[in-house]
Formats: sequence, C-alpha cells, structure tokens
Amino acid sequence: MTPQQLKIRRMLSDRQGILLAHYYVRPEIQAIADVLGDSLALAQAAAKSEAKVIVFAGVHFMAQSAAMLAPEKTVLLPCLDAGCPLADMADTDAVRKMRQEQPDAVFVTYINSTAAVKAQSDICCTSSNAMKIVRALPEDKKVILLPDGNLARHVASVTGRNIVAWEGCCPVHQALTADDVLARRREYPQAPFAAHPECRPEVLTLADFIGSTSAILNYARESAAEVIIIGTEEGILTELRKHNPQKTFIFASPELYCGDMKKITLDSIEQSLTTMQPVITVDENVTQAARRALDNMLAAS
Repeated sequence: MTPQQLKIRRMLSDRQGILLAHYYVRPEIQAIADVLGDSLALAQAAAKSEAKVIVFAGVHFMAQSAAMLAPEKTVLLPCLDAGCPLADMADTDAVRKMRQEQPDAVFVTYINSTAAVKAQSDICCTSSNAMKIVRALPEDKKVILLPDGNLARHVASVTGRNIVAWEGCCPVHQALTADDVLARRREYPQAPFAAHPECRPEVLTLADFIGSTSAILNYARESAAEVIIIGTEEGILTELRKHNPQKTFIFASPELYCGDMKKITLDSIEQSLTTMQPVITVDENVTQAARRALDNMLAAS
C-alpha cells in the first residue's frame, strides 16, 4: 500500500468505519476496500455491517441506499456530484402518475434509481437478481420495470413475462453498438463476448454470456477461453486481471468508461474522513417507503 492508502485504512479503523467500493471505481480505491462488489453485494453489506461509519466509493444512489438500509450509521459519499444519469431518467412525478394509471401493476425498480423513485415502488432489483425477482411475482400481475429499458427488455425475453419498460438507459452501456462488437469479433474470432444486460438489445443478441458485473467476473473465471471480449464498464478490468492473470480481456469499445464512478479519489476519501462530510441522508418519509422496496428485494435475494 501507498502511504495515503495506509493512512485511509488507519482513519477508517479509528472511526470504526468501512469502505464500500463498486467494481467500476478507481483501482487504487478497489485495493483498500473492505467490501468490493456490485450494487447487490454493496446493499447487502451496508444492511449487515456493524460499522459506525460507511464510506461509499460509488455514486449517489448507492450511498442513498446505504443510508436507508443503515439509518443508524453515518454514510459518507466523498464526492457529492458522483451521480448516475440512468437514475435521473426516472422522474418521481412521472412514476407517481404512472402508478395512479396502473394501480394493479407491480412496480419493480432497478437499484440504479433515486430514493424518491424507490419510494414509489413495490420492490427493487439489481442486474444480479432481476430475473429471480420477476419470476417470483404473481403471473397475473402486469410488471413495470424502471428506469432501465434495456434491462427490462432482457428480463422480459428471458422470463417470458409481459413487462412494460421505462425508456431510460445507462449512457455508458448504451454507447456500445453491435458494430463495435462485430469489429472486435473480427479481430478476435475465437473470443466469447460477455455483456451487461444494460446494453442495447442488438448487442445482447451477439453475446455468449449476459450477466451483472459480478456474474461477468464469475464467467471469466470459469471460461476456458484465453481471450474474452467484455461489454461493461472498464473498471472491472482490475478484478478480471487479478483473478485471471493468464487471460486477455478486450473491451468491446473505448466508450465503456463512467466518469462519475471515477470522480471519487483517494484524496476525496481522505478529506471526507477528516471532515466527516458529506453525509448522505434521506427524508424519513421517503426512507420508510423506499426501505420497504429495498427490504423486499433483500428478502427475495
């Protein structure tokens, strides 16, 4: 570890804190995280942790979820403007209006959403558990899955359920095109292609494997292929190389980079632990409703 990494670890220990980090954040932060994972694993860790302080290396909606699942803890997000364009594509008033128009539908909300939108939902999901969540719903119920339309369409195609898709998208995954994938396949004709379900439908039809970030990591470990084409954010490369040093990973596009995930730095984490700011809180009324949707997800996972 570098001197700064060691200092951060000491500060976390002194404050009885833990560092939760998403697979997409900077490698030097992944290296010192107490828990490194995808959205589901991090939500579970926040709910179960006995720490007094949670430092979240991720984006705003993730820290909000941690604050709601662990209201007795102090949740710090070192960079307040680390946001998620996908989460912003579901407007609370529009979702509320849709609920009024579809009173009998089950609203399944992707964890990549604001606390206020989660509060309008029946249950949350992640890309890791979306299939399981939807399959467990009553078959006579209409399902509305928001805000990621690509995820909704993929879940519908696999489960056979009639799912109404909200037309939001992750700009990073949406930027990946079928032409990008075909170009990589011409360069590496023997390489399988592993894609995240937030990708476009025409990209997913080209995939040999479709799964969440953690599922792609498992696929890479288990695959006999020496070269694998990856269709998700480039931060995953740290873990891919760590567990598969003998394999080569080719990203399907240079556009697979999330600037928001990279906003949190070692400097901002150190500053946050020094000042114990910025603290993420959620309005109590919003928390009560959103927490119910999150708890329903965790209970079903």
